[in-house]
Amino acid sequence: MQTEIHTQIDAYFEQNFLKPDPILDRIAQASTENGLVPHAVTRLQAGFLAMLIQMSRAKTVLEIGCLGGYSAVAMARALPDTGRLLTTEIDTRTAKIAQANIDGSGFGDRIELRVGPAMDVLNQERAAGSIFDFVFIDADKVNHKNYLERALEMSKPGSVIVADNIVRGGAVLDAQSQENSVKGVRDMIAFARTLDHVQMTAMQTVGEKGYDGMAIFRVGDP
Repeated sequence: MQTEIHTQIDAYFEQNFLKPDPILDRIAQASTENGLVPHAVTRLQAGFLAMLIQMSRAKTVLEIGCLGGYSAVAMARALPDTGRLLTTEIDTRTAKIAQANIDGSGFGDRIELRVGPAMDVLNQERAAGSIFDFVFIDADKVNHKNYLERALEMSKPGSVIVADNIVRGGAVLDAQSQENSVKGVRDMIAFARTLDHVQMTAMQTVGEKGYDGMAIFRVGDP
């Protein structure tokens, strides 16, 4: 019953706050038809990420975990014409579907999809001296701490980092959990506590995708 009402409320806000979006609708439909797991952000969450990018005046975005390209396109549209978004996807079949979705969005010139383990891509970018204004962490939760650590190394004062899926339906409270995703999120939180030059907060979310949440970090001066 709770999931049903949360889904209805999401739909209510979408209808009242968001304009029709055939581009994202097509991406969602193509992802579903091709059997991708339904783990993409919701339309409201995509709008939230886009708004954060615009408010922070980001020009370079790193997305860790592409899936079908839904959030990549949503964020790339929020960038200026000269903006750049780099996204990663480990699964080659998923990446092929995502690339087709990106190419058909009209914003493919702003998006580079790199196929392979995310940490390999991040290490390559770090070695190249890349700096990002905005980072969205939405890949395997086991590596959440590692992703945050690398993201901070490729950030500057004012950069914003968002880590998704940190509540895990409430399981994040279980210090004895043997579930790898929960342990990964808790490792990230423990690491975050050691940071003294980063503003951070978290918010719980409910909606059509269930009960979860995001952590938000803003990099300050060292």
